[in-house]
Amino acid sequence: MKNYRIKKKGIVLWLAFSLFLYNSVQVAAQEIAIGTLEIVAEMDVNPGNVAVSKEGRVFSTIHPLRPYKFQLVEITGKTSYVPFPNKELQSTEDTKSDSKFDAPLGVLFDNKNRLWVVDLGFKIGYTRLFAYDIDTKEELMRFDIPKELAPSDSFLQDFAVDEINEFVYLADPVKAVIIVIDIKKKEYRKIVDIPSMQSEDIDIVIDGKVQTWMGNPARISVDPITLSADRETLYYGPMNGYTWYQLPTKNIREGESNDELVKRVSLVGEKPFSDGAATDDNGNHYFTNIQNYSIDMLSKDGQLTTLIKDPLLDWPDSIRIHGDWMFIAANQINKSPAFTTGVELSTAPFLVLKLKYR
Repeated sequence: MKNYRIKKKGIVLWLAFSLFLYNSVQVAAQEIAIGTLEIVAEMDVNPGNVAVSKEGRVFSTIHPLRPYKFQLVEITGKTSYVPFPNKELQSTEDTKSDSKFDAPLGVLFDNKNRLWVVDLGFKIGYTRLFAYDIDTKEELMRFDIPKELAPSDSFLQDFAVDEINEFVYLADPVKAVIIVIDIKKKEYRKIVDIPSMQSEDIDIVIDGKVQTWMGNPARISVDPITLSADRETLYYGPMNGYTWYQLPTKNIREGESNDELVKRVSLVGEKPFSDGAATDDNGNHYFTNIQNYSIDMLSKDGQLTTLIKDPLLDWPDSIRIHGDWMFIAANQINKSPAFTTGVELSTAPFLVLKLKYR
């Protein structure tokens, strides 16, 4: 009887182990399909732009068109987030100052894992750019962009960082210019090319309705901006526009004049009306399609296609690539009072999403 029990126990253990192996193989075989869209965070306030560190930590600005008690946060769970780098640096409408955040919007990580934040400075009157170490929460760099390049009514939102040559490129959709910062020399300049940086005279139409900005049909100039993997090509285009352009960065770094630089602007291909873009290591470009609730891809061979269309992509604002996933802030900002002549149409939750794109 005793031997029988031992044998029976052994059979049970063997069956359990076999079942474990079978399930493990099944899970491994069920790879996440390309095109899978998942919710990372459901927020009670509109995210602005999103950024993802090498370790997968997710950060988001709070859109400055929707004032809130925090301006920059790290997302810690599906419904939780904490102020970054601390609570003291966040501001209220009554405490805006040079020593606090004012209106940060653009945010990204470079390949050195530095967190970059551009603060529009609505209240303090000038734009600032910061870089942080996310582990020590130390401010690594700060640049106060001269007012003659970025006046108080500028809106420097989207930007790209060249950590190889230490340059930053910021798009200003209000002034239709690109601001360039030489990090090492702490020098600033702007590039102006009206044909490629200016808004095309076409309405933004969402759900059959023309989108307005401060009461007029929206005309938003150069906004999405990216760099090639080798940092030798700058890509950009207007939000209101179907054209994606490129410019060699070597000539910018070498101080070539604006007149000479604009001669080097060339066409990459088509794009949708977009608020954000990303370029992968293979030279493919990805855009938020704000009119279509979708993410579109311009392949390196020039084909523009829709990767995914989903109601959750309700004004997809920014894209950041992390491995095989693409992180997206969907903030319904077109339903905020600034776009709707004072009427609040957006509804929580506001989303940070991730898309399996390859």
